[in-house]
Amino acid sequence: MSAPAVDTDAVTAEVTALATAAKAASRSLVGLSTAAKNAVLTAAADAIEAAQEKILTANAADLARAEADGIEASLLDRLRLTPDRVTGIADGLRQVAALPDPIGEVLAGKTLPNGLTLRQVRVPLGVVGIVYEARPNVTVDAFGIAFKSGNAVLLRGSSSAADSNAALVAVLRDVLVSHGVDPDAVALLPAHDRASVTALIRARGLVDVVIPRGGAGLINAVVANATVPTIETGTGNCHVYVHSAADLDMAETVVINAKTRRPSVCNTAETVLIDEQIADVALPRITDALKAAGVTIHGDEEGMEPADERDWSDEYLSLDIAVRRVAGLDEAIDHIGRYGTGHTEAIITSDLAAANEFTKRVDAAAVIVNASTAFTDGEQFGFGAEIGISTQKLHARGPMGLPELTSSKWVVWGDGQIRPV
Repeated sequence: MSAPAVDTDAVTAEVTALATAAKAASRSLVGLSTAAKNAVLTAAADAIEAAQEKILTANAADLARAEADGIEASLLDRLRLTPDRVTGIADGLRQVAALPDPIGEVLAGKTLPNGLTLRQVRVPLGVVGIVYEARPNVTVDAFGIAFKSGNAVLLRGSSSAADSNAALVAVLRDVLVSHGVDPDAVALLPAHDRASVTALIRARGLVDVVIPRGGAGLINAVVANATVPTIETGTGNCHVYVHSAADLDMAETVVINAKTRRPSVCNTAETVLIDEQIADVALPRITDALKAAGVTIHGDEEGMEPADERDWSDEYLSLDIAVRRVAGLDEAIDHIGRYGTGHTEAIITSDLAAANEFTKRVDAAAVIVNASTAFTDGEQFGFGAEIGISTQKLHARGPMGLPELTSSKWVVWGDGQIRPV
């Protein structure tokens, strides 16, 4: 039986109504004090923990539906909530509450010779739209970061997480109401048809920015079709380059962590580049360790799954990794430049000059020396829960915390100055 036809006009009207309400709510948020915002965030964290049973029941329904639909393991992992993950979601809000409030921060200031006093201050973006896949934690992370930075947020999660997202947003809206804050500061858009995405990303004048979080298909579709300004949170084809001066104990440990800690997330290492000078020793050692951890190796060497262009260019988001020998630093950087997505790139080396050259020449949001790619994360960087990891270069790049969800305005004080004709 085919699915019932969707009334696209009705969906568009619903999204427009929610965006209009969010715009009004965003104006009221500007007047909230830091203490008031922190009180809401702390209460929301407590309420989420108190509603854990209801949230997990909703999530179980989503998981059962997803498993019946044959959703791949990596997406099921992103969708799944556990008591520990719910606690982690709540703790993320508490971390955001503990962070400095960016709103009103003076970025620059001076007094002109004519006596005018200028100050550049941080202000909210306004209404932020988030389009994301099966990750219920994003629902709360996005609210927390947006609310602390004075923004209203429109959430368009995936249909696979519909019950989980609805349960979480219901908790958040109840907390807003109980604190006398407009509940339309957070709203969940309908998720069972793409018409809601189209309506959101084309709601110019109501929505100030859209941030897509998910796979390459989702991100490319939003960026290509949006009329609302978009911040691209790119995919993560991340590399670890084991340089000729690498400590192999360190290299093995870092590679295993970067690949296996949580394979379904964007800061996971997808390719290991091994310097030819040490490959005879390093390659079998690292590949044996990966195999022992359950990782399938793709590459050009004997005993590996044969690699093609997709192995070098795509995210696996699974216990798979591509491995290649490179002639040296230049070839490693060239390979990363050709296949990397600008997310996170790492080098393992004891050679300071090589490390500095790598950090200078590699073009990515995060470049790491002698540590796992898994550290590219808002919480790990001390930002609290992140809104996403931007791989573009305008406005924001890397993990986006509170300051990245702000703009600025110039406030000018005078005492009757006029500009000469």
